[in-house]
Amino acid sequence: MNLEELVGKRLVIGIPGTKITPEIVNHFKELRAGGLILYRINFENPGQLKKLIQDLELALQRKLLVMADHEGGRVIMFEKGVTIFPDNLALGKTEKIEYARLQGKIEAKELRRLGIDVNLSPVLDVLTDAYSPNIGIRSYGKDWKLVSEMGCARIKAMQEHGLSACAKHFPGKGHAPVDAHLGLPVIQSSWAEMKKSHLKPFIKAIEIGIDMIMSSHPYYPKLDPTPQTIATFSRKIIHDTLRKELNFKGIISSDDLEMGAIKAVCPIGEAAVKAVQAGHDILLVCHDLNAQKEVFQKLVDAYKSNQLPIKELEESTERINQLQNKRRKRFEGDTPHPEKNGEEIVQKITRESVTILLDKNKILPLKTKNNSPRPRRAMLYPTEKITNKKMKKTLIIFPRFSELAKKIMIEKELQNEKKFLLNCFKQFNLKPNIFITAIEPLNEEIEAIKLSIENVERIILFCIDAHLYASNKKLLELVQDSKKEVIIILLRDPYDIEMVKKSAACITNFGYRACQIKACIDKIFLPSI
Repeated sequence: MNLEELVGKRLVIGIPGTKITPEIVNHFKELRAGGLILYRINFENPGQLKKLIQDLELALQRKLLVMADHEGGRVIMFEKGVTIFPDNLALGKTEKIEYARLQGKIEAKELRRLGIDVNLSPVLDVLTDAYSPNIGIRSYGKDWKLVSEMGCARIKAMQEHGLSACAKHFPGKGHAPVDAHLGLPVIQSSWAEMKKSHLKPFIKAIEIGIDMIMSSHPYYPKLDPTPQTIATFSRKIIHDTLRKELNFKGIISSDDLEMGAIKAVCPIGEAAVKAVQAGHDILLVCHDLNAQKEVFQKLVDAYKSNQLPIKELEESTERINQLQNKRRKRFEGDTPHPEKNGEEIVQKITRESVTILLDKNKILPLKTKNNSPRPRRAMLYPTEKITNKKMKKTLIIFPRFSELAKKIMIEKELQNEKKFLLNCFKQFNLKPNIFITAIEPLNEEIEAIKLSIENVERIILFCIDAHLYASNKKLLELVQDSKKEVIIILLRDPYDIEMVKKSAACITNFGYRACQIKACIDKIFLPSI
């Protein structure tokens, strides 16, 4: 292989659209890019995705390393052909390691059928009491032992069934105060603090033979005080600690070099050179074609000028080749489809993880109408008894998830919000008034809700990140000041509990996937689940 081919081998890039065009083929040929990362914008259905991968590899006459971010919950790229698992924090709440193992087995089979070689998962970041805007519900929790056990059970199952796992985000950023997608997090932990908790899940993952580890973009001044040397650029953190001290022999990947944390430090071409100097084998450049070209050219120039050593490039190439040799067959298994036991496992996880955060006034459980039949999902809970009394007139306020569907994966059933809600509440014989708002409610929507509140006795608010969005905070305050009976369901990270008044009831299932929302609705009526 010549220099350009060696450099390209370590690049994993994203592309626009759902079809392979001559421009995309030429782009891959120009960069000699060795890997493809797939996103929501690349997916329509399993057959289309299969054709996209086949068309690209056929045009290039070589095999690629195909990756996807398929964490479960908040981070899922494909809506069909896979089981939609809840967020890791929901699994962590169950404390059942077997669920993580089953998830790993199921997603391995499903993703291999779709043609995926590497799942950029699981998240092994450990939460703390500190606010965590980016990791949050993506973590298994605050207990490093639980994070390690769940993460490793999932990793082993994935890799035993033919899918490479990637633990992230080394050396641990569960306590990062800023989302690295948007800006530069600074984490003040010392090596002693990191070794006490945050590093331990990665050490366990290395011990069981994980194929890949992804680094993170925060600046850790007490781990490497060199100015502007974020973890991605730190040879002390990546090479000296991960590669040498922890003796990790697999692939070290950067996180996406297009993130805001990188832009806050230096241009992306310079960032690529720094990341390679630090000891990364693979660089992710996930969206911008021009940024990908800049990364490739800067790396080639750096090798030609002896700024980067060829020997380490060759060693990285050998590690990448070894990984690719594990995945010789592209589409393993039958036609893409969700595993038949996946939904059953998901229901168990969400049923056991849904949590009442506040109910001092004993609002729950709600009452159903006289002579109501036992709810369909309630058959799962044979010991539950439902009191038959008249239901209060209820207003449900719910976010318009369909407006996000072009950017992120939103399940089809959630894209018709009113129909979804009517189906969920119908089994409890409740016919509520429903108000669908923008993800960040408009002033006119809030004013309309103010009028609607006057005609009801109870409000059920599905709340998204009032601590981040002023309009959601305004809506939360309006609902709680209404003097009505109020139930609040937190749909993402549960940090909004700090804004919930003691007069309300508050529930969460640590995410907004349909399975998690259904579990919250069940919990309103069936508190013993």
